[in-house]
Amino acid sequence: MQHFYDGQIRRYITQLIRMMSGFKYKDGKKQEVVVPVMYGDITRQVGSILRDNSENKIQSAPRIGVYLTGLALDRDRISDSSYVNKVNIRERAFDADGNEYLNTEGKNYTVERLMPTPYTLTVNVDIWTTNTDQKLQILEQILMLFNPSLEIQTTDNYLDWTSLSVVNLDDIVWSSQSIPRGTESEIDVATLTFTTPIYISPPTKVKRLGVVTDIVNRVFNSVDDLLETDLDTTEFKSDIQTGLYITPTGGIERARSLKNWDTSVTTLGIANTSYQNHELLVLNNTLKLVKRGVVGGTTWPEFFKSFPATFEPGVTSVRLKRADWRYEIIGTIAINQSDESIAIVNWDEDTIPTDTVITSGLGDRSKIDYIIDPTKSNPQELGLTGNPRILLLGPIGDIDNEDGADAWKNLDNTDFVADANDIVEWDGSKWSIVFDASDNDSSVEVVYTTNLNTGVQYKFQDNEWLLSFEGEYPNGAWRIEF
Repeated sequence: MQHFYDGQIRRYITQLIRMMSGFKYKDGKKQEVVVPVMYGDITRQVGSILRDNSENKIQSAPRIGVYLTGLALDRDRISDSSYVNKVNIRERAFDADGNEYLNTEGKNYTVERLMPTPYTLTVNVDIWTTNTDQKLQILEQILMLFNPSLEIQTTDNYLDWTSLSVVNLDDIVWSSQSIPRGTESEIDVATLTFTTPIYISPPTKVKRLGVVTDIVNRVFNSVDDLLETDLDTTEFKSDIQTGLYITPTGGIERARSLKNWDTSVTTLGIANTSYQNHELLVLNNTLKLVKRGVVGGTTWPEFFKSFPATFEPGVTSVRLKRADWRYEIIGTIAINQSDESIAIVNWDEDTIPTDTVITSGLGDRSKIDYIIDPTKSNPQELGLTGNPRILLLGPIGDIDNEDGADAWKNLDNTDFVADANDIVEWDGSKWSIVFDASDNDSSVEVVYTTNLNTGVQYKFQDNEWLLSFEGEYPNGAWRIEF
C-alpha cells in the first residue's frame, strides 16, 4: 500500500487544544492574564529546554496541558465499509488575471467518499495552578461550556463529512496532591478527562467531470435490422460518402448478398449532436471552427475554455470520423499565436488512408507528381524528368480527331487520348494511361493517391477525385481529446 498521511488525528488534537485556549484569570493586581496551553506530550529535549537545562527549576504555572491517553475502535458506530458516497461539484470559473470569480461555470468534479472507520479518542486536560483561586477561576470558565458536551469542527472543507464531532466531559480529578501535603510545595494539578467520537477516513477519489462532446444515435446498426423493417429499400441508394445509407442499388436481394459487409462503418441512419454545435474546416494542416456558417468566428482558446481539461499544445489531439474510413484520423494540435482562430495540426500518418498502389510497365507507385488541366498547361514546359505521373482535370485528344494537341503528342508524333480523371505516365517516348477512371468502379474500392507537389491526398469516389479527408466536418463528425 502506498504511503498516505492526512494528519486526521492531529487535527482533532489541534482542535482540542484550541478549545482550551483563551481562558484567563485575574491575579492579585486584578489584571487579566491569559492561561497558556501546551501539548502535554513533551519530549526530553523540549522539557530540558523549558527547565533551562536544570533539574532545580520547575514548570511555571498556571498553564493547561492537553495530551492523548487513549484511542479505541468504536464498534457500535461501524457501518458498511464498502459504501461509497458520490458528490458532484461544480465550481465557478476563476479569472487568474483579474483575481476574481466569474459568473460562468468552471471546472466540474465527482468526489467519491469511502465509508470512514469510527474511533473514540480519550484526552486528558491538566490544569496547573499555584493556588486555589486560580483553579476556581479557570475551572468555572471551562466547566460551564460542557452540558455535557461541546461541538467542534476539524475542517471547513464542504466535502469532509467527518469534520463535525463532539467533546464529552467524562471525569474530573480535582487535585493531584495528597492529604496531608507535607512540606513540599508541588504544583496543584486538576485533570479533566474528555472523550470524542472521531472518524479516520481512507483517501477520497476525485474525478474531473468531462463534457459530452458527441452523441451518436444509430437508427440501424446492421443489414439484419434493415431487413426486418417494412421500408421500401429500393428508394434508398448507396451513399458511402455521407454515411446515410448502406443498402446499395438493387434493393433487398442485393442487401442480403452483402450481409457480410462490415456494418460497423456503414450505418443506415446517424443523428449527430456535438458540443456547442461547431463544425470544423480542415485545410491541409490547419483547422478552423465554423459556427453558424461563419468560418473562424470562434477562437480556439474561447472554445477550450468551457472544457474541464487543460489544452496542451502538441498533446491535445483532434479526431475526425469519416463514413468511408473505419478508423479515426488523428492529429495533435497547437494554436497559431498570430491568429488564434487557426489551429496547426500534425497528422498521424498511420491514421490517414494508405495510398493505393497503381501498377504500370515502369513499376508500382502510389503517388502522383502533378495535377494538370491539359487544356491550359503544357507538360513540356514543366521540365518533367524521369517518369512523372499526372492526374488530368480534363480530356486529351479525341479518337475521331486526326491531329491532336502537339504538347501531348508522343515522340513518334502519334496522338495521345485520355479522359478527365485519368492518371497518365510518361516513359520517355510516349504517354500511357496507368489509371483509367472510366474503367474503375469507385463503389467497390476507393482509390487514394497523394500529390507529391503539394502533399495533399485525394480519393477517387463516385467517378470523381475528391479531397481525401480535408473539407468541412459537421458537428458530431469530429472531437477533441485532451
